[in-house]
Amino acid sequence: MRYSSRFEYKYILSPSNYYAVKHAMRPFLRRDDYTAKEKMGTYLVRSVYYDTHDLRAFHERNDGQYGRIKLRVRAYATTPDDAEVVSIELKTKRGSAMIKYSSLIPLEDYNVFLKTGRFPTENDAVVDEFERLRRVRDLAPQIIVQYRREGYRGRLEKDIRVTFDHGVSSARATTLFSNDFLFKYHRPKNIILEIKCTMKQPNWLRRIVKLYDLKPVTNSKYVQGIEVVRPNMVTPRVEVPRKRARLRGDST
Repeated sequence: MRYSSRFEYKYILSPSNYYAVKHAMRPFLRRDDYTAKEKMGTYLVRSVYYDTHDLRAFHERNDGQYGRIKLRVRAYATTPDDAEVVSIELKTKRGSAMIKYSSLIPLEDYNVFLKTGRFPTENDAVVDEFERLRRVRDLAPQIIVQYRREGYRGRLEKDIRVTFDHGVSSARATTLFSNDFLFKYHRPKNIILEIKCTMKQPNWLRRIVKLYDLKPVTNSKYVQGIEVVRPNMVTPRVEVPRKRARLRGDST
């Protein structure tokens, strides 16, 4: 089992801002192991998210409910031949910190789970809890989210992780691998910057964020994926009209 507790800051970048911010951060970062070994400088991330038939987790996330738990299965390949293992993951929030529990299991065990609803993996707390929550909450795979990730670690601050996510897209899915996915992009012209750290951001990072006037956003890839792939399940957001300032000459 792997456990991580960290603060996450997310920003939406235009292509020009992406290059400028990455250049400013370069002296303080080094490529992570996954990015360093890829010729393209990015690696694939593909995740299947679980929810109820009426998308309870989606609505809880939109409503900002405390203590919600997100279930997903993640792979770093587009075909089963290239994926020896998959990651079983549970994510939740504790205060302002994001908590993630994950375990790597053989792809064969995941395939057994898809057929039977049971993992053959034994003595694994994450896998057991994933299986239990799926059963008691009647969860099922809803969508798949895919993107190319460019990842970095702090040169001096080992707890700093910076990622740039390119081409985030989603499709309806019940499994990680298929030739029939119809992906739709979330924000085709934007790159998602995520800063993850266990302590507060270092001074150099805060200076860059301020210099480029980066505004943190709530950027749930699952929520955006549902909005793109299953718009009929989304309640339209009601925009409250702002009062129009009375101009000289307006009638009373």
